[in-house]
Amino acid sequence: MLEAKNLDKTYAIPGRQKLQILRGISLSVGEGEMVTIIGASGSGKTTLLNLLGTLDSPDSGEILFEGTQLFRDKKYTLSQKELARFRNRKIGFVFQFHHLLSDFTALENVAMPEFIATGKLPPAKKRAEQLLIELGLGERLDHLPSELSGGEQQRVAIARALMNNPKLVLADEPSGNLDSRNSGMLYELMASLSKERRTSFVIVTHNEEYAALSDRCLHMQDGMLDECGRQGV
Repeated sequence: MLEAKNLDKTYAIPGRQKLQILRGISLSVGEGEMVTIIGASGSGKTTLLNLLGTLDSPDSGEILFEGTQLFRDKKYTLSQKELARFRNRKIGFVFQFHHLLSDFTALENVAMPEFIATGKLPPAKKRAEQLLIELGLGERLDHLPSELSGGEQQRVAIARALMNNPKLVLADEPSGNLDSRNSGMLYELMASLSKERRTSFVIVTHNEEYAALSDRCLHMQDGMLDECGRQGV
């Protein structure tokens, strides 16, 4: 479903030598597969996630989505407007900080992606309500983010990521601000969603414990990926 080939990424830091973050990364993700990427801070996990989500561009390599080339010959094959439409329709994002709009209710936050895509609010709200009920938040529809617990806020963020039925959800440290109980519940939720909805998840985390819930665990070190077992993780 998603394939990345030989991705390199280097950042130029003023007054210092260039810093190479990714070194020939190759990765494939199947439909409905949940892949966890673990590694220390600064190892390149978030950079890779940004490239897979077309939020940033690699220096070289290829990115294919459902067999279609998105990136090759050091440039994207789509315009910026087309990439934005692609992200809206095909990819959901969940971040460590939920980034919910503070003046909007849980229902309105979740409805936003479809409303942006279609301009039609009533059907967007109807689907948002269905998703929130499915994720156990049926009694929190009209609550503002400040009125929700941390775990509830992240479930709202997941519902928002699923709003347009994406093929792929990219999650960057989604449990970073949660306690162990809510973290475990969140990972179990994502694991069940990947199976029930056939949605692929790529999850970046520091927490090695939750890798066991995924279909595949990858370890990132020094800008390179390897199977977790090969690293003794």
